[in-house]
Amino acid sequence: MNGDKKSDASNQERQDFMQHFSHIVKVLTEDELGHPEIGDAISRLKEVLEYNLIGGKCNRGMTVLAAFRDLAEPRKQDAESIKQALTVGWCVELLQAFFLVSDDIMDSSLTRRGQPCWYKKPGIGLDAVNDALLLEACIYRLLKLYCRELPCYLNLIELFLQTTYATELGQTLDLITAPQNNVDLARFTEKRYKSIVKYKTAFYSFYLPVAAAMYLAGIDGEKEHTNAKKILMEMGEFFQIQDDYLDLFGDPSVTGKIGTDIEDNKCSWLVVQCLQRASPEQRQILQENYGQKDAKKVARVKALYEEMDIPTVYTQYEEDSYNRLMSLIEQFANPLPATVFLGLAQKIYKRKK
Repeated sequence: MNGDKKSDASNQERQDFMQHFSHIVKVLTEDELGHPEIGDAISRLKEVLEYNLIGGKCNRGMTVLAAFRDLAEPRKQDAESIKQALTVGWCVELLQAFFLVSDDIMDSSLTRRGQPCWYKKPGIGLDAVNDALLLEACIYRLLKLYCRELPCYLNLIELFLQTTYATELGQTLDLITAPQNNVDLARFTEKRYKSIVKYKTAFYSFYLPVAAAMYLAGIDGEKEHTNAKKILMEMGEFFQIQDDYLDLFGDPSVTGKIGTDIEDNKCSWLVVQCLQRASPEQRQILQENYGQKDAKKVARVKALYEEMDIPTVYTQYEEDSYNRLMSLIEQFANPLPATVFLGLAQKIYKRKK
């Protein structure tokens, strides 16, 4: 019964979260849609929002709400505060959409969330760069509209700005480690991989939503944030490793996207593991086939991973990472309730998409 109750609660939370989206779109566009000067631009913004914010799992945004409910005293969870938590959740989703629209262009990706990437839509192309910037600007419009009177307003703004900078540094590392048409396997080290993941994924996917909820709940102590970050960064690292695994071994009909890490010459967890174990002959196979937009060569790399039993290495890594995470939660969760972190862990371990 308990499991059913839990899934009912999370379904309800998802419903509340999705319902708030139409409210967000309204707030961002309603007043200016008929504006004689910028009306056309605002109707474009509406289209950008509706295409790029819907269709994902919304885990990051919903984490803000779930964590706020775990962290804030019940008397502080009035309708207004819940509305602020929902809005900040959508700010996290806007940040994610801003990164994804940009990232898909850089990676020449084809699909995202089971539909064509935004820039791939007829008539969009590289205008998508400006659309991504619009998505980013909406974050700060919403924070001002909903949170300006809160004591944590400045902390929230700085959190979003610092997270954006960290993620952009991570993306920079990712791009310079995998220049197109220049395969240099020596760059693909575990150390470099961990740096990319920490900056590119862990900050915005895990620390940002929980830290935002902490600020909304009035928890702004440096020690609490430092300790939460230790737990959340471990989770973020595993999440990206899992993403790399699913990029190749996931089912596109489940994940909603066709992975391109091999042809994009990415410093993926899989290639790092492969290089650590490869014989000179196997390394040569990688050298000849990695980082090229040729389906036969991509298939050869995948076959090599399978010959080297990389999927089993991944399964073992998942187990080890989970155990490491549990001991971090035991060590660093206090004084925050462990449920904040355990709920997140349940969502990501063993996920298929």
